[in-house]
Amino acid sequence: MATKRDYYEILGITQSANDDEIKAAYRRMAKKFHPDLNKEPNAADSFKEVSEAYEVLSDRQKRSTYDRFGHAGMSGAGANPFEGYNGMGGFSDIFEQFFGGAAQTGQRRAVQKGADINTTLVLTFEEAIFGSEKEVEINRYDTCGRCKGSKSEPGAETQRCPTCNGSGELRKVQNSIFGQFVNVTPCDRCQGEGRIVTNPCKECRGQGRVKITKRIAVKVPPGIDANSRIRISGEGEAGPRGTLPGNLNVGIVIKEHAVFRRVENNILLDLPLTIWQAALGDKLQVPTVDGQPMELEIKPGAQHGEVIRLREKGVPFLRGTGRGDQLVNINIVVPKKLTEEQRQLLLKLSQSMPREQIGQKDRDKDKDKDDKGFFRRIFSDA
Repeated sequence: MATKRDYYEILGITQSANDDEIKAAYRRMAKKFHPDLNKEPNAADSFKEVSEAYEVLSDRQKRSTYDRFGHAGMSGAGANPFEGYNGMGGFSDIFEQFFGGAAQTGQRRAVQKGADINTTLVLTFEEAIFGSEKEVEINRYDTCGRCKGSKSEPGAETQRCPTCNGSGELRKVQNSIFGQFVNVTPCDRCQGEGRIVTNPCKECRGQGRVKITKRIAVKVPPGIDANSRIRISGEGEAGPRGTLPGNLNVGIVIKEHAVFRRVENNILLDLPLTIWQAALGDKLQVPTVDGQPMELEIKPGAQHGEVIRLREKGVPFLRGTGRGDQLVNINIVVPKKLTEEQRQLLLKLSQSMPREQIGQKDRDKDKDKDDKGFFRRIFSDA
């Protein structure tokens, strides 16, 4: 891989150059290497190199990063100032800021694609966990079946646009102190198509597209999460003149469950227990998202907030194999109303477990620890 040249060297300036000096250097080098003015084979590459250098050095934050780390600092995610540029489009934008009008590059305009469509799909908790086959209904523009997007009646001929002479472009020469530059814009009469429809299609009225309602099948993968998006290529709006259609973006909304909650790939279940179930232990059936209850053993002395894990009873991993777990959270419920018999039994139980003894051992241990710490501080200070 070729070593990239220093940005300051490319513009012919020193590292102490100010903003005005950087702009002046770019003007000079851009005029020297622009393909419309320089017909040498490597002129286009040199022009890109000059524009890249200016893009970085004209931005204070990017310049500071470059001064500290060099080209390595420009290679991180999002650091490349020309990421996403196609051909010389980005460089021409910079050139236009200085010299006015668009620079002529000799490249054809990008084919216009149909617009994307966004819609929403509501799933039940179980459908999101295990996946499902669903349908969404959308309204969109489709290519006209009668004219196949040509906008003309079948068999009818179109006329060459007299304004642009069939090129679809209008070119205007601009004079500046740097010479002549060509500003290219789409023809406003034929909308850049180069042809004029003389006998419009009767079905679409010369639009090339018709509005339809369509149901689209959506395959929901197991383990999909809320706020996810499923993209279905080619199911968006039809492109103009029969060009490529856009995409359908399906946003996912998941209904809440009556008893389950989801945290990443685990499923949470709050299990209410009575005081005596927690104290004595119990065996009971708990629901699972699979629809088949499982027997769960509650050991004597279970505490409020204790979690029991059911392995492989959670959410399937969206990218990979296996499943998360179901987490059963013990929630000890204190009865609000008691019969007289129940009240007497609890009263008898409380009398057999004096209040001053409850937790006394732990309090004594803490007190002894504090006392030792206190005396240790005294003797260490003596």
